[in-house]
Amino acid sequence: MSFNKMMLHILSVGPMEANCYILGCGKTHSAMVIDPGSEAERILDVIKKHQLHPELIVNTHAHVDHIAANPELKEKTSALLCIHKADADMLVNPQRNLSFFIGEVVSSPAPDRLLEDGDILQAGTISLKVIHTPGHSPGSISLLGDKCIFTGDLLFAGGIGRYDFPGSSYEMLMNSLQKIMQLDGDLLVYPGHGHATIIGHERDTNPFLQG
Repeated sequence: MSFNKMMLHILSVGPMEANCYILGCGKTHSAMVIDPGSEAERILDVIKKHQLHPELIVNTHAHVDHIAANPELKEKTSALLCIHKADADMLVNPQRNLSFFIGEVVSSPAPDRLLEDGDILQAGTISLKVIHTPGHSPGSISLLGDKCIFTGDLLFAGGIGRYDFPGSSYEMLMNSLQKIMQLDGDLLVYPGHGHATIIGHERDTNPFLQG
């Protein structure tokens, strides 16, 4: 899929079927990888097949199903690892990133860049704005482009992110959702799990957002 010279490749990875998004600039072949949660070799195969050059690895939050392939991608590319500052410590802590509790001890490399609300992520002609959307985790972010938004585990098609994990907050999650619901209703939503949806559709039909 492509729009405005952006190539978008979507992989569902790992036992929790997290969405990994590979964004490539059609002009420069620079790329960013969002949430490489598992199956590093599959991700690297797509990168190689399309002759992409990853500049950034971006974690929307630091739970294991979104970060487990960080080490291999960091090792095999020159990409900088980016995450919101409030989730940075979770990357290297198997208890806080929840990997310890599923019997898979994952420790990511430390981030190269700590993100804050309003930061711009750039790879070639691709530009995404960081929106701090805490609730699922303290440092959860969404990434806003011209025609789409990557919401991590904040918003799903017909659902919302869990808020019963350590560091989660229902109140913060709902505040973040309200912030996202103010955006253009035509925006495509690419969530952390499941299929894509549209802001306006979720605003009108998502049972967790009514009333």
